[in-house]
Amino acid sequence: MNKYETVFILTPVLSDAQMKEAVDKFKKVLTDNQATIVNEEEWGLRKLAYPIQKKTTGFYNLLEFDAEPTVVAKLETAFRRDEKVIRFLTFRLDKFAAEYAEKRRNVRKAAAEKAAEEPAAEAPAAEVTNE
Repeated sequence: MNKYETVFILTPVLSDAQMKEAVDKFKKVLTDNQATIVNEEEWGLRKLAYPIQKKTTGFYNLLEFDAEPTVVAKLETAFRRDEKVIRFLTFRLDKFAAEYAEKRRNVRKAAAEKAAEEPAAEAPAAEVTNE
């Protein structure tokens, strides 16, 4: 099995529910073909570098997965058939890119844990009573 990363851009006119539905559809294509999803990131609404189909923004999503090479063709076919997808790019990660992706995931995870701990630590300090 190879490690792959795919980034796809969805049209900006979608609601949050429609966007999540489209992402779930592509995740289902992967899981139905025995791929394991390692990481999923939603980058949100971003400005495009240049207009695509007369649109200047789009919802960016990233999926990292382990799969056989034939699964990529099926995923890209699903991207091409879905009119919600503006652009997509899938590539195989070499050992250095896989290392970097692992490091990036760990940094993001640590930052999320730290952010979750800070409000909890500040709560007792806020309970000072005036007597």
